Amino acid sequence: MATLSSPLRVCRGILKELRAIQGRSYKNSLAYSYVMDQFRKNKVTSEQYCRAQQEAHHDSRTYLCLLASTRSHQLLHNLYHAKGERDPEEVAGLVGLRLPKQPGGKGWEK
Repeated sequence: MATLSSPLRVCRGILKELRAIQGRSYKNSLAYSYVMDQFRKNKVTSEQYCRAQQEAHHDSRTYLCLLASTRSHQLLHNLYHAKGERDPEEVAGLVGLRLPKQPGGKGWEK
């Protein structure tokens, strides 16, 4: 995942992931309220360097990476595991192989 430098970009990215998970009603969720409260609480001010603010920004980038990675994993899982278990002949055919014939003229026994 690309490095996101701006807290506003990270916040928008997290909200985008929440919208992808929960649909149009994401603004009514507890997760949305919590994220917005945390970003408002750790907003950059004109005070001196604050280590807690930097840690919060790092944590938010990590959380965004987790949400995006989880969504990508779920898409890949649905793509490759939705069909269930395949026959041995089909699996062998995927990699360009054929199963050997059993003596007596019968193919692979199921």
